[in-house]
Amino acid sequence: MFVRDVMTPNPVTVTPDTTFAEAMNILRTRKIRRLPVVKGEKLVGIITEKDLLNASPSSATTLDVWELTSLLHRLKIKEIMTENVLTVEPNTPVEEAAKIMADNKVGALPVLKDGKLVGIITETDIFKTFVNMLGVRERGVRCLFKIPNKAGELAKLTELIYELGGNILSVASYELKTGDYYIVVKISEIDMNRFEVELGNRISEIELVDSRFV
Repeated sequence: MFVRDVMTPNPVTVTPDTTFAEAMNILRTRKIRRLPVVKGEKLVGIITEKDLLNASPSSATTLDVWELTSLLHRLKIKEIMTENVLTVEPNTPVEEAAKIMADNKVGALPVLKDGKLVGIITETDIFKTFVNMLGVRERGVRCLFKIPNKAGELAKLTELIYELGGNILSVASYELKTGDYYIVVKISEIDMNRFEVELGNRISEIELVDSRFV
């Protein structure tokens, strides 16, 4: 799956000269949290709801309401936006976009094609994608296996599931800092009692840690 499959195309944007009040109004009326900042067709920054809130005068200010209103109406996005924005392309794999977000602690990535803004992918898009990839919306038995981290082990497991008539809905793997390697497999149409017996008899090096119908 690629960024183009899950991004929001043609996102709402602002310009560097958009005012604080205008940007905040867009965020609230559109119920979004981020706005790419463009100058012409070029992406020059990004502004978030958090940036706007941080730029607001605190309750401890000595300014009166009229002075505050005047200040916020004069404040331009270019004064508070984040420049040098991290971006991805439409053909970037979703997991690569997720890695960029996690490593850089950002919640969204503008999507550029030939230097032009064509979309935006957010942490919410990533979460929804992983929910679908993990088969969360389909009913089945979620099995957690501790498995040797070497070639051929996963093939043994999937072959056994196939032989017993199981249908694999999703597969995911992860490694702990201890070096232990785990596989999460969601299966439907399988007799779990028979599966556990066959697993113990035929692939004893793979441990079924947990199984539950979800």
